[in-house]
Amino acid sequence: MATVSRVIGACRVLMAKAASSSGVVESSRKQITGIQKAVPISQPLALFIGENEVSRTTAVKKIWEYIKLNNLQNPENKREILCDEKLKTIFSGKDTVGFLEIAKQLSQHFPKSR
Repeated sequence: MATVSRVIGACRVLMAKAASSSGVVESSRKQITGIQKAVPISQPLALFIGENEVSRTTAVKKIWEYIKLNNLQNPENKREILCDEKLKTIFSGKDTVGFLEIAKQLSQHFPKSR
């Protein structure tokens, strides 16, 4: 084992070199599962997002980006989303959607897990 000599204060200390970072390699090999896993989505959602496979979290983020960019939150009740024509295609034609309803409405666009 190789050692390194360092001066700390007025004393010289011998220290062993750090082990290789094999823990980083192992953690990067973990398989992505659950809501983080990219899966095929329905055609209307794919047209909205611009990709054929996304994770649920990515889909929600893209929808919120669109909502904020187009100022679609009800100014009097920020928990309510005012749907334009593009949002209506993924939210079953509803005029308004509560922000807690977004995940429920998106579930129809993702395949059932097996």
